[in-house]
Amino acid sequence: MKVFVIAGEPSGDRLGAALMAGLHGLAPGVVFQGVGGPLMGGQGLTSLFPMDELSVMGIAEVLPKYLHLRRRMIQTADAVLAARPDVLITIDSPDFCLRVVARVRAASRLRTVHYVAPSVWAWRPGRAAKMARHVDQVLALLPFEPPLMRAAGMRCDFVGHPVVAEPVADAAARAAFRVETGLADAPALLVLPGSRSGEVTRLMPVFGQVVARMVAARPDLRVILPAAPSVADVVAQGVAGWAARPVVVDVRGLDDATAQTRKAAAFGAADVALAASGTVSLELAAAGTPMVVAYDMSWLSWQIMSRMALIDTVTLVNLVSDSRVVPEFLGPACLPGPIADALSTLMQSPGAQNEALARTMQRLGQGGAPPGLRSARAVLDGLAEATGAATGGDI
Repeated sequence: MKVFVIAGEPSGDRLGAALMAGLHGLAPGVVFQGVGGPLMGGQGLTSLFPMDELSVMGIAEVLPKYLHLRRRMIQTADAVLAARPDVLITIDSPDFCLRVVARVRAASRLRTVHYVAPSVWAWRPGRAAKMARHVDQVLALLPFEPPLMRAAGMRCDFVGHPVVAEPVADAAARAAFRVETGLADAPALLVLPGSRSGEVTRLMPVFGQVVARMVAARPDLRVILPAAPSVADVVAQGVAGWAARPVVVDVRGLDDATAQTRKAAAFGAADVALAASGTVSLELAAAGTPMVVAYDMSWLSWQIMSRMALIDTVTLVNLVSDSRVVPEFLGPACLPGPIADALSTLMQSPGAQNEALARTMQRLGQGGAPPGLRSARAVLDGLAEATGAATGGDI
């Protein structure tokens, strides 16, 4: 069996590696070609070119590299057609991956699978129908996505979110982290300003003012601030003038497994968290850490997004649990005073979110087969179905 697989950023590399491991177990002798990072390389992929070339976000960053990215897209599509694999699997990075798929399908009826459904439930629902012109099957991370993809004409399998397979700190690891960092028994606030330079730069001043208010009300409060490697320097500069000197968790230089373990210990050691909007809310749910979500953006971006949004909450915990227990402060509402008040209320009653956090993890697939194995099963079942020999059964 030959599989061509494409990932364009670190999160896709992680998904791809888990999927490849699942296929190795279910389809011995499988051969991979494509584009990926070091984790996929560990599963036997020799990348067509460095994946880092595709990890570009934002119009200002993309425009200068447009011609190069287009050449890489054409090169990748040509490589797929030359390889003639049994299936082409693209992972997230839709701006690049779906252009490759469209070019391939213009010349071949090769079966195509896209891993990570577009968030049509949040905005631009027409993306599903557009995608269905070239994509046969979608692997979804969230349980409410399959009906939306199927309605557009694609097979869609919910394979579970990767957060359910990531390490979670036990009581001993949480206690060890508190001892090591000098937190002891002090109340601890986890601050998560994001993983991209732009959002960190925008949020750090607001989050710093929140911390100042919290420390003024509770002088014994300690602050934990895990810094994503890509923004560690920005974070270090941002906390320089904060009222409380935070415990900055910098995982640069650590191997992936050690970095994940240390991050999990930091998440689990906190009493409550202040987090930027994003998938980090699911990581907090896995750790059982209650949270307040805040996010700001430019005035123009807020005007556009607020008008296009189809949902009344952006927090995935709220969406997956079908609740609205996580307070949000978005755009013009991202203000230090209300955020600090919400955190203070949460610290007084941290168990208020427990049921929603547990329900979120259960609905994301916790306790079931790992997402990598489920995604591999779904790919193989889709291939069998396409040839009239579907295996059926529970993915």
